[in-house]
Amino acid sequence: MAFERACSLSDLVDGRPHAVTVDDQDLAVAAEAGEVFAVEDLCSHASVALSEGEVADCTIECWLHGSTFDLRTGKPTVLPATEPVATFPVEVRDGEVYVDVTRTLNGVTPG
Repeated sequence: MAFERACSLSDLVDGRPHAVTVDDQDLAVAAEAGEVFAVEDLCSHASVALSEGEVADCTIECWLHGSTFDLRTGKPTVLPATEPVATFPVEVRDGEVYVDVTRTLNGVTPG
């Protein structure tokens, strides 16, 4: 695994995803329910940044049409999205968030 620093844990505010780029991969990183998640920062329905949406109940919402995606699995939980987004492994070390963008947790190839 090739974990790279994405941001500081202090950059993450509950309810708000944080946009970062790691090795040319745009990510939305979010803290929710005591965990940190990283998903592809691109809605599978409308190709807009998920980092501009909101986070609640372990989901991230696309601001444009209201689709939501499970932060753990990337699966859509509210239409109109029907395709999942890529999710990535995350580690938190010494107050820093690291993400491995060389592989996905859910097998989805980032778009």
